[in-house]
Amino acid sequence: MGNFEFSTELLPCLHEELGVECLSRLPYTAHRLASRVCQRWRHLLQSPGFYYHRKKLGYTRKVACLVLAFNGGIVTGPEKPAVSPSYGIAVFDSMSQSWDRLAPVPKYPNGLPLFCQLASCEGKLVVMGGWDPVSYDTVTDVFIYDFTTQQWRQGKDMPAKRSFFAIGACSGRIFIAGGHDENKNASRTAWGYDLRDDEWTHLGELSQERDECEGVVVGEEEFWVVSGYRTESQGQFEGSADVYGLKSGEWRRVEGVWEAGRCPRSCVGMGNDGKLLNWAEVKPGVGVGACGISFGGRVLITGSEYQGAPHGFYMTEMKEGQISKLEKLNVPDEYSGFVQSGCEAEI
Repeated sequence: MGNFEFSTELLPCLHEELGVECLSRLPYTAHRLASRVCQRWRHLLQSPGFYYHRKKLGYTRKVACLVLAFNGGIVTGPEKPAVSPSYGIAVFDSMSQSWDRLAPVPKYPNGLPLFCQLASCEGKLVVMGGWDPVSYDTVTDVFIYDFTTQQWRQGKDMPAKRSFFAIGACSGRIFIAGGHDENKNASRTAWGYDLRDDEWTHLGELSQERDECEGVVVGEEEFWVVSGYRTESQGQFEGSADVYGLKSGEWRRVEGVWEAGRCPRSCVGMGNDGKLLNWAEVKPGVGVGACGISFGGRVLITGSEYQGAPHGFYMTEMKEGQISKLEKLNVPDEYSGFVQSGCEAEI
């Protein structure tokens, strides 16, 4: 915390270190109001250094952020006579069993881009890519939500239009790979986005095209791009993965890490045995529209048993790299819609 120089005390009659420790214990839900106390508090509470200080002390909270269809809402437009669900972002705190909804992105007040992807780092949530909810055109938009200020800002556009790509985050950077472009051609390119510098860096090429692949960050060492399929092999999911070393900056290919033919949306991380975890093996009854989000040693699983069946929400814990028995959640009606995608956020 030595990067900050202040002309007054953080808290009257307390040493600087004690003032920082006191403010570190504020729940994240109070940060926006506390930021209005004075300029010093605002600079401190909104700084990356303060975030990592709270994280080191164990005062951050891990939540699940979901791209969710709210109340069957629809978006219509002149170019598309059909209707599509209206998506927003829900936040689930498993500790308090509470649900909340983030404010809409200003550019898309009636619903997020369809098939957009989420990632989070340094207490911020990043939304990128997908399809315009009215025109269905593929977009390059990047939006960042700050949980401290509870406000959105627009980041630098993605280098190319893309949807259905793998995504992951680590140490202030977002990693994306694969997916397909506006012409539905599968991609093999990978990029990294620096959240602080608002800049994109090309990370090289995958060993092959990977559409509808899944991104998994393992520790702070590797970004796995799991499964996917080539342009000419629509829907024929591969069993291989491409792995990017976050420190080495090099790619390697790994064979036989996923069940060929199975959609990788059910991949939620790496077990102690070095194998990718597939929660569908634990709860096969949620295979339709399924989505799994790992956060804080827990996994939130959503999906339906069959087409048209009610959407179920389940929670399980990951113990020693294994998925335990699932527990059904009672979810408020407002938050019981289809989950398109999601991620963990530590705030």
